[in-house]
Amino acid sequence: MEKETAAVARNRKVVLRGYIDRAPREDDMELVDGGDVALRVPEGAAAAGPAVLVKNLYLSCDPYMRSRMRDFQGSYIPPFKPGSPIEGFGVGRVVDSTHPGFSAGDFVSGMTGWEDYSLITKPEQLRKIQQSDIPLSYHLGLLGMPGFTAYVGFYEICSPKKGEFVFVSAASGAVGQIVGQLAKLHGCYVVGSAGTNQKEKFGFDAAFNYKEEPDLAAALKRYFPEGIDIYFENVGGPILDAVLLNMRVHGRIAVCGMVSQHGVTAPAGIHNLFSLISKRIDMKGFIQSDYLHLFPQFVDDITKHYRDGKIVYVEDMSVGLESGPAAFVGLFSGKNVGKQVVRVSQD
Repeated sequence: MEKETAAVARNRKVVLRGYIDRAPREDDMELVDGGDVALRVPEGAAAAGPAVLVKNLYLSCDPYMRSRMRDFQGSYIPPFKPGSPIEGFGVGRVVDSTHPGFSAGDFVSGMTGWEDYSLITKPEQLRKIQQSDIPLSYHLGLLGMPGFTAYVGFYEICSPKKGEFVFVSAASGAVGQIVGQLAKLHGCYVVGSAGTNQKEKFGFDAAFNYKEEPDLAAALKRYFPEGIDIYFENVGGPILDAVLLNMRVHGRIAVCGMVSQHGVTAPAGIHNLFSLISKRIDMKGFIQSDYLHLFPQFVDDITKHYRDGKIVYVEDMSVGLESGPAAFVGLFSGKNVGKQVVRVSQD
């Protein structure tokens, strides 16, 4: 019996042109025509194990992806391959599946390629999305890795207490906007910093543009005359140096990221580290994937907060796969307001 021919579609890809050791530029990536792709899991892939073919709808731009653009094998996640699609978190619709847990038409989130269609050969890493009143793209931010990072970092690393003083850098980004709102819900005093004046406050007690502050230590003293109990670190560099001078005794610092150091060939050292001793500060780095046992509770808690109107969530949406490089590069100059997402398709 003659086998039915699968439908085909064109598959555009955003590929990395080569490794870099500086801040990313748009021309470090290239939109290429990947030719036709059959809208069916290939027989060879199916023979190797269950696989899922996904049409990508939304792609996430995240600062950690910058570290994958260099030729470095010592990280918790391997580098991208030049000439191959950029990879990141995405939301897509299942086109075909040989995995019993997924069927055509299902919406899923997980690691995917920056392309129109991706063959997922480790479908166990995908999460099925139950359609609801919450937009699909929110599963890349509010209910995705950034939201979970905020949740874990604030509750598990910072161990907050009601009435404490909380400072959040990159406060209008994907993670910072949620951290600050969780802190407010917990009864804390919250100040955020960002790189422009056109940033939302997300209900914080105060916010400031760090680029307009010639003396960051003095600025933090102005906003926190009694000192900082909790610092959620997203930036590094001079802001961290200034924070260390303004921490209170037994303060906590959750080190989520250091976006100021991503494009630096020779990363800056940290000043004022002696404060860790004199003020008995706990400073801890973390990765959200170490806490996946908390993910179901996170989804329940954040979904309830969102539906109750207690959390505001802001996205910065770029339209079209071709807009991906510019959207990603904009992360490192503070162009985005809220979570940066690329809409590939609404289909």
